[in-house]
Amino acid sequence: MRKTRKVRDGLLYGIMAVSLAVVTAILFLILAYILFQSAGFLNFSFIFASADDGGIFPMIITTVYVAVVSLIIALPVGIMTAIFLNEYSLNTSAIRLLRLAIETLAGIPSIIYGLFGLLVFCRIFKFGQSIIAGALTLSIMILPVIIRTVEESLKTIPDSFREGSLSLGATKFQTIFFVVIPPALPGIVTSAILAIGRIVGESAPVLLTVGIARNLPASIFESGRTLTIHLYYLTKEAINPDDFGIAFATAGVLVIVVLFINTATKIITWLFKKRMGGSE
Repeated sequence: MRKTRKVRDGLLYGIMAVSLAVVTAILFLILAYILFQSAGFLNFSFIFASADDGGIFPMIITTVYVAVVSLIIALPVGIMTAIFLNEYSLNTSAIRLLRLAIETLAGIPSIIYGLFGLLVFCRIFKFGQSIIAGALTLSIMILPVIIRTVEESLKTIPDSFREGSLSLGATKFQTIFFVVIPPALPGIVTSAILAIGRIVGESAPVLLTVGIARNLPASIFESGRTLTIHLYYLTKEAINPDDFGIAFATAGVLVIVVLFINTATKIITWLFKKRMGGSE
């Protein structure tokens, strides 16, 4: 019996190891292919030049604008909603309906968000195709990501922390703000960075709400073109090999940005956990 169990465990371990190797190999294959195809095009002049000179600097700035404004709008709402759901709410019909709404928001295709933003923010609110219209649209889209991640982080805080704070005379708000939130900061930071990664990778809602202008936007009320939209038009209009090289160089920048975001998530989470462990 023990020998059979060891064989089964070894077989399962081998399957997991092979799966890990396959996933890792696919990742490195994609990265190597993109970087190889963008060789000779991906350089500092390409990154910091204007669109008229064949660069992508305006697209990088537009992407940063959209990500930052979206996060400023969505992060406070998402954090407060997660705190309410985890710390204040009961299992009532209204709360179950709210959770259903959050789950539904997470499953709606991004093109639907784009159509909603085009109708509501671009036309009804008369923002037109602009960064603020795109940011408002994307802020709704990333809310489920923020709420889920923050709520799961709050659930990891032991109830003994809350009970000890309340027994010492602290109010519910003081307990949440000074006792619960600090240990949950790694999860909150993770939610923010994951939301940024979702924003950077979106194309359909950005195309409909932000626009395709290649200019360097002077404010969030102007139109622009993000990296994903620029990549779409580069591949759509590519004819010569150099056109595809520029498209792959843009894809390389996007991949580098995503890798940087994921790496930053791991590092910041590790630093927060180390700090909290050291403080204990």
